[in-house]
Amino acid sequence: MEDTAGSNPQSLGFTEKLKSWLSWSWTYVCFIWFGMVLIMIYVLWSPLKLQETLTSASVFLNTLTPKFYVALTGTSSLISGLILIFEWWYFRKYGTSFIEQVSVSHLRPLLGGVESSSTTGLFASVNGEAEPRPSVSECKVWRNPLNLFRGAEYNRYTWVTGKEPLTYYDMNLSAQDHQTFFTGDTPQLRPEDAVMQKAWRERNPQARIRAAYQAIEMNHECAAAYVLLAEEEATTITEAERLFKKALSIAGKDINLLVYIKRRLAMCARKLGRIKEAVKMMRDLMKEFPLLGMLNIHENLLEALLELQAYADVQAVLAKYDDISLPKSATICYTSALLKARAVSDKFSPEAASRRGLSTAEMNAVEAIHRAVEFNPHVPKYLLEMKSLILPPEHILKRGDSEAVAYAFFHLQHWKRAEGALNLLHCTWEGTFRIIPYPLEKGHLFYPYPGCTETADRELLPSFHEVSVYPKKELPFFILFTAGLCSFTAMLAMLTHQFPELMGVFAKAFFSTLFAPLGFFADKMESFMPSSFWHQLTRI
Repeated sequence: MEDTAGSNPQSLGFTEKLKSWLSWSWTYVCFIWFGMVLIMIYVLWSPLKLQETLTSASVFLNTLTPKFYVALTGTSSLISGLILIFEWWYFRKYGTSFIEQVSVSHLRPLLGGVESSSTTGLFASVNGEAEPRPSVSECKVWRNPLNLFRGAEYNRYTWVTGKEPLTYYDMNLSAQDHQTFFTGDTPQLRPEDAVMQKAWRERNPQARIRAAYQAIEMNHECAAAYVLLAEEEATTITEAERLFKKALSIAGKDINLLVYIKRRLAMCARKLGRIKEAVKMMRDLMKEFPLLGMLNIHENLLEALLELQAYADVQAVLAKYDDISLPKSATICYTSALLKARAVSDKFSPEAASRRGLSTAEMNAVEAIHRAVEFNPHVPKYLLEMKSLILPPEHILKRGDSEAVAYAFFHLQHWKRAEGALNLLHCTWEGTFRIIPYPLEKGHLFYPYPGCTETADRELLPSFHEVSVYPKKELPFFILFTAGLCSFTAMLAMLTHQFPELMGVFAKAFFSTLFAPLGFFADKMESFMPSSFWHQLTRI
């Protein structure tokens, strides 16, 4: 291939020059072409007998019957309808308009443009080694590592707005989690444990609280009952912390119960402003129970470290958990993007980057943003406040809208604190969708985006929230144009069929108006130029 190309440099040079000339002429001198066409019409007015042709056309139009206009409009409507059906079928199958695809793939390169499948532009991702793509699994729901307290936070929202922030499906999942966590190590349930098992399943909050007090009456050292009271009865974080400390003092050796209580105590310290204490508690918990990585305690740690602006420590945590063999999350991907964006965002300018190109650090930041957006495409609209936030659910679906809500709810302040980070995100995040193939039979850096996220998110998120759906492609312009054309021609066909005489008069008037400027232009040009000039031109 290289020898063939090198043996014919002149032909390649001529082709490039031709493309460059066509691109330049198309872009800058369209009006010259229009003028040349008008001059050519006038020059050929006499040799081609255009005047007689126009006269004949007028006579022909005057002799047409209404049946012709009915047939013409009906045929036009049929053709445009067939084009619309084909365009819609092509869009449903390939996610793009056939006319636009042909224009971009064939006409644009001919006119000097850049092919869409070639190297991407200024804000395109730099393709590196892609992560291995595991097979698509079912949409698994995870416990939200940063879920709020029902009594101190969720219930307050209900008191103020009258809306329920949690769905029954979400709370039912939490009930199942609690039954699993707090069953106890004994082979047979104690009476108070049996009461708590029933308490978690109660749908009414007051019934759950009454059952917790009943369990405490049976056994004053029922730690699970104090956990329920801390979660649901306590109306302040301070009160919840007091009840959790009480539960911790009587928890015994139940590992699940100990981990749950210590984690919630760390979250209480974080909410009460004792952030360094919260960080220490989280680190100790991770060292004491290293095998409980499925609980994602490191995500609590990352958020607390970001609040301390301890970015070096955040990077150290990411280096451990942002591993190719470990499952990703929005917190991992977007925190990595935030750190890289923070390094360049304070001086980033789209205009300057367009002129000089992206530096290595800027390119790394853009690549990290593209990676994060590919993992969860719902997050940017919340971070950029293009969509309103709600309270996060107690369970999330990774890569879904529920995870995006949970991440943005706690991390929006960290993006705002990094000067220019949101501006860089705003300029670059949509470029991700030009990289990911459509249909989504394969991904770019991750496995294909699952198609079951919308259904699961609608069960996890409250009904008053508009669930973000991806991929949701807008209809291409040519489908809308063809639909409008089809509707217009169908309406004309119907009107022509119903009122043939009237529509015939309109059609004759339209064509007369259409051809009239040609004769007017010829008359004006002849009055300005001497007849000998036009005679010489016609002879040529």
